[in-house]
Amino acid sequence: MEHSRRPEPEETAKAYEERLVPALFQDVAKHLAEAAKVHTGQDVLDVACGTGILARAITRQYENLGSVTGLDLNPGMLAVAQRKAPGIDWQKGDAEALPFKDRSFDVVVSQFGLMLFPSPTLALQEMYRVLRPKGRLVVAVFDSINRVPAYEAMSTVFGRMVDPAVGEALRGPFALGDTRRLSALFASAGISAPDIRTLETTARFPGVREMALADIKGWFPFADIHLDEPTINAVVEEAEAALEPFCTDSGMVEFQVPVHVLSAQKF
Repeated sequence: MEHSRRPEPEETAKAYEERLVPALFQDVAKHLAEAAKVHTGQDVLDVACGTGILARAITRQYENLGSVTGLDLNPGMLAVAQRKAPGIDWQKGDAEALPFKDRSFDVVVSQFGLMLFPSPTLALQEMYRVLRPKGRLVVAVFDSINRVPAYEAMSTVFGRMVDPAVGEALRGPFALGDTRRLSALFASAGISAPDIRTLETTARFPGVREMALADIKGWFPFADIHLDEPTINAVVEEAEAALEPFCTDSGMVEFQVPVHVLSAQKF
């Protein structure tokens, strides 16, 4: 496999914001903002905020918030977030060692971060630690990849056309789709049984090439995967056939993406 030039972190974050956010994350952020049920004067923390899609949705949803803080480990993500919403407090930090005192926030949210942390249990413990009594924790994760056949098909294409490890990298975000495992994770973190609801969201990409590039440009570089143009073209050609069942007459790629939303209150 030939490797292309490694993009700068901010370049990858910009591709993530432009290619993945509108197609996959934007509608979920609106649902999570509603699920957060933030009250006047409350302080909110968005863990693994990425380019800030959820933090921004919360600031649009509610008036007279106490504060909104977005935390991420990736400086490129934070640079894009800062440009998009300079009024939010963006901070660099590790979800497994949050740089905040106990009981610092009324609401803690995290969209599509839990399944990527080295220790999801430790991250949950940290999120719970910084919550105030009666505070609300809201976490979203993707359902299992076998419930999202379009991405299962793309994983197979990347695995066959590039490398099996690349196919596996695409499966990573779907690693916590089992709700029983999720409940067990919360229990291991000392959090009482969460309310679990599954949203049926819809992903919409402008076309097959755009869907492939969303991962190639906006996701894979975070996993240190870099593809050259001939490899990208070969992947897209293979994906045209694999994604045909999900293509509309206009050439868009549309498919359902079930998302588990877990909510818990601190007592």
